[in-house]
Amino acid sequence: MQNKKKNIRQKLKQWLSYSLLFFTASTSLLVIILGLVPVHTSAFMIQRHIADFQANKGFVAIEQQWLVTEEISPHIFSAVIAAEDQLFYQHIGFDLHSIYAALKSHSSGGKLRGASTISQQVAKNLFLSPSRSLWRKGFEAWFTTLIELFWSKQRILLVYVNIAEFGDHLFGIGAASQYYFSIPANSLSPQQAALLAASLPNPIVFKVDQPKQKLIDKQQWILRQMKNLNYL
Repeated sequence: MQNKKKNIRQKLKQWLSYSLLFFTASTSLLVIILGLVPVHTSAFMIQRHIADFQANKGFVAIEQQWLVTEEISPHIFSAVIAAEDQLFYQHIGFDLHSIYAALKSHSSGGKLRGASTISQQVAKNLFLSPSRSLWRKGFEAWFTTLIELFWSKQRILLVYVNIAEFGDHLFGIGAASQYYFSIPANSLSPQQAALLAASLPNPIVFKVDQPKQKLIDKQQWILRQMKNLNYL
């Protein structure tokens, strides 16, 4: 009986080891591949389709088009960095200072503030669901590590602006610039780029085509940050 239990434990350890090895290899390979090819969909886009079917809306097309760096105004890259992650080029996927500040504020009774970097947002949007479970945060950390390991910073930015949600069933800077301004993404002005960046991460509430004062104030703040960071 003792030997039987020992064999079961050994087989379980062996199974867990193989499972961990398979997970590590498969997720690493997936990230490497997506670092080389155009990204036309994401977990968040798939989630939108699932929500539509659950609401009996049927299939609702998503507007998204993949653009390469040369087809995108540099102002949008500057704007999202100024708005979302000003230490983007300094950290390795995690802004530990912001995480500590957010946790400290929360422990003192304040509202838990987001401290996600652009890399973390790419990991979440591309691979995961919008849920806030501890498991999902763990997977987010894993995919963020892989993204930072296998992708360049420019690739991370490029994927981010191509899959970010800018409106109802509207993803990516290419579709957003056409929808809101009727211009190609490489023609975006600093003001337009800042307005789009200001709508993140909740463009359903902060509507670019119906900007309220809070959105305009954030746009102006982003423009000031872009200037302070020598992007303008």
